[in-house]
Amino acid sequence: MKVDIVVAEIGSTTTVLSAFATDGSGKLRFLAQGEHYTTVDSGDVTVGIERAIGALKNRLNTDKLDWEMFLATSSAAGGLKMTVHGLVYDMTVKAAREAALGAGAVIKYVTAGKLNSGDLKHIIEVEPRVILLAGGVDYGEKETVIYNAKLLASLPLNIPIIYAGNIAATEEVVEILKDGDKEVLITENVYPRIDQLNVEPTREIIREVFAENIIKAPGMEKIYSVVDRKVIPTPAAVMLATGLLAESFEDVLVVDIGGATTDVDSYTQGDPEIQKMLIAPEPLAKRTVEGDLGVFVNAGYVINYIGEFKLHQEFPDYDNIISSISPYPLNSRVEEFIARLATYCFETSIRRHAGRIRQLYGPTGRIEVAEGKDLTAVKLLVGTGGVLTRSRFRERIMKSIRNLKKKHIKELLPSPDVRLGYDKNYIFAAIGVLSKIDRRLALDLLEDDLQLVTT
Repeated sequence: MKVDIVVAEIGSTTTVLSAFATDGSGKLRFLAQGEHYTTVDSGDVTVGIERAIGALKNRLNTDKLDWEMFLATSSAAGGLKMTVHGLVYDMTVKAAREAALGAGAVIKYVTAGKLNSGDLKHIIEVEPRVILLAGGVDYGEKETVIYNAKLLASLPLNIPIIYAGNIAATEEVVEILKDGDKEVLITENVYPRIDQLNVEPTREIIREVFAENIIKAPGMEKIYSVVDRKVIPTPAAVMLATGLLAESFEDVLVVDIGGATTDVDSYTQGDPEIQKMLIAPEPLAKRTVEGDLGVFVNAGYVINYIGEFKLHQEFPDYDNIISSISPYPLNSRVEEFIARLATYCFETSIRRHAGRIRQLYGPTGRIEVAEGKDLTAVKLLVGTGGVLTRSRFRERIMKSIRNLKKKHIKELLPSPDVRLGYDKNYIFAAIGVLSKIDRRLALDLLEDDLQLVTT
């Protein structure tokens, strides 16, 4: 049997392969999926891919499977370790973090202002794969970024340094870093003006660095013996799919609950009235990663947050359930318990992603201001990840959003009547990577994959 495209999503726990073929109308359609545990620990992820191919053959009822193109996204290596250094935390550092999180990087260390010897020592200990240097609006203060460039140039690290700061300092910064034998990648300022974020050019650079460095991660050395194009970070692929979703629904929010993390992607400018109240700009496309909210690897954190006593009351067989938690629930009780944890992850991750209304007191009295991401204009909330695509409790989990705004009225959360949907075939990341190949085919696939929830 021959298909057009196979996409592998190589996660920290499982590797999922999705097969696609064009139909008579020329639209790309999802055919089937095969999966297996990711084999990073054995030193070769292609082993897990081969076994997932075997599972895919079984689903397609064929002994032989060929394809025109094999693509992949990955989060198996834990993302691209990165440090970020800017001028003012609430401005350039914040913008740099937004760019990094939207591209699949894992932020290990952040500084604002001039670096010191302690910072340099910490950077060396972190062993980042890339450093992001920013600072200053265009044609504004440049002394700090030049000072930081001199210190970074002295580091005994053979890694790329991305410069996304004050354009007026570019020439001097690049010269300093190159004199230190550093590879320099130049892009647009992430914060060119006081009221403007410009994160997408930096995101694209980080995605490129990820693709070039993925083969250096343990177990990933053979990945390009399998795939035909550059591997992109799974979080970046999900963000690309979120952008596609926004073309049809405008303001959207995507929640991805995994075994280790819960990721939230939003694509919205927010309500115009809230925009007038914002004390600092927010990016159109924003991503947050909650590294303590997961339903398998980090289930212990979630259990502690909810409270073991409370869970014992809700689940009298708690002790039996807790010993049976795995990426694939063994029975209906375990599945229901996982759904309970997922509901907490769902609500908490959205609340952490959202901004809030604050009251300040000034010379003219009390005023209300808004800070953070405004989700009040979101029209569609989509669930993806194993729980929100495959659990029979997925709709119940997502419908918990109906009461969230009522409980937290000062937070900039989606309205109770927001439309809900889910990634019915678990191919959201695959759609994102396909959009880099053919945007039209990806949009058709997204339309077919999105399952709206009835109220």
